[in-house]
Amino acid sequence: MAEQPASVDQYIAGFPADVQQRLTRVRTILNEAFAGSSELIRYGMPAVMLGPRYGLHFAGWKKHIGLYPVPVFDEPLESEVAPYRSGKDSVNLPHHKPLPDELIVRIAQAIAAKRHE
Repeated sequence: MAEQPASVDQYIAGFPADVQQRLTRVRTILNEAFAGSSELIRYGMPAVMLGPRYGLHFAGWKKHIGLYPVPVFDEPLESEVAPYRSGKDSVNLPHHKPLPDELIVRIAQAIAAKRHE
């Protein structure tokens, strides 16, 4: 079993340069969307926290970046997320497509709103 990275920086550094850029962009978007957030490694992947609770985890894979857990949203957001869904609480952002920055922001904002309910 591979050793768990000690930090988000170390996690991202373990990927090829093109994937590092994509992971860094997702990291930046999530940290901006979750104002006052912190980061840590949970379950072997980066997590952006909302206070003591998780906001979102993100992970790099061979063909995509995954966001976890992503709940089912109300419309119209769910229809926009649906093409990226992989399972009930996973969203996959394929490397062969541009990152949907604005959609990632909207996902993060919707999750932050749910966590504060």
